Amino acid sequence: EVQLQASGGGLVQPGGSLRLSCVASGFTFSSYAMNWVRQAPGKGFERVSTISGVSGFTMYVDSVKGRFTISRDNAKKTVYLQTDSLRPEDTAVYYCTRGSSSVPTSQGTQVTVSS
Repeated sequence: EVQLQASGGGLVQPGGSLRLSCVASGFTFSSYAMNWVRQAPGKGFERVSTISGVSGFTMYVDSVKGRFTISRDNAKKTVYLQTDSLRPEDTAVYYCTRGSSSVPTSQGTQVTVSS
């Protein structure tokens, strides 16, 4: 069974940072690109960042470029999202997904940016 468990969210002031983690199980982690997807209140899912399985090629949505950094540790079957210079509009539930999917199947982690 494929499982993706996200953690690391919380309440942070504008300009703050959080490091999100997602631990994977149930599939060959290194064979899959991994994504961070978020859903803001009242909105649909938005793919924020992607990292390829082996080469480590990364992609970011324009709104987070220069502020967020995705990385992965294939030995630990974990993908990370370092979020810096957070803004109120980054408030959302953050999920990880695998491959080409942008629809989460596992529980996410809440990030709230507010003063």
